[in-house]
Amino acid sequence: MSDTVPFSVQIRTATERQHTEAENSRFMADMLGGMLGLDSYQRYTGQLWFVYRALEGRWDELAADPVAGPFIKPELARTAELERDLTHLVGPDWRAGLTALPATAAYAARIDECARDWPAGYIAHHYTRYLGDLSGGQVIRGTAEKLWDLPHRGDGVRFYVFEGVRNPAAFKREYRALLDELDLDDLERRRVLDEGQRAFSLNTAVFAELDAEFAERRLS
Repeated sequence: MSDTVPFSVQIRTATERQHTEAENSRFMADMLGGMLGLDSYQRYTGQLWFVYRALEGRWDELAADPVAGPFIKPELARTAELERDLTHLVGPDWRAGLTALPATAAYAARIDECARDWPAGYIAHHYTRYLGDLSGGQVIRGTAEKLWDLPHRGDGVRFYVFEGVRNPAAFKREYRALLDELDLDDLERRRVLDEGQRAFSLNTAVFAELDAEFAERRLS
């Protein structure tokens, strides 16, 4: 791509197809369409916990990194909110029965690998998750509240509520500006774009395994 194209546009364009595939996964469509029970939402939320624990597990180290550091923003942190949601949805002993699907374990491992060894690649995962949470995630929140009578912006959907982000539109503009300011050469930019595609593919694999798990439990 031309250097005149902002990197935020490049990464959005490069991941567009994978993003659409993830959004249109059968598991998400059936869960949000009311074809699956609350247990599907519980299971999905549990898988997110493994993903965000990996995303946020090395923030102390990454905060000082010249490439990834500007993206480490405490107001984005989701792990504690997921734990609060799981306590509400499953109960105080939610960890006892929580297991990572193979695809989830692979996804979390790749995020941690990037966070440890490749900060620029980590940004690709950071981007695909948090900007999605601030956008399409709000649709999931509203649907979950209605389907399962969960408290509005309360326990059960707190993962989707960013109390520290007062103006999501402005926050996303600032985030994209950070992407545009990344000091990466052409080869590294291409690698980050590829990692963004990989991030969506890893996420889609989780949906596929969730779909297989609930295939025999769909409500008639």
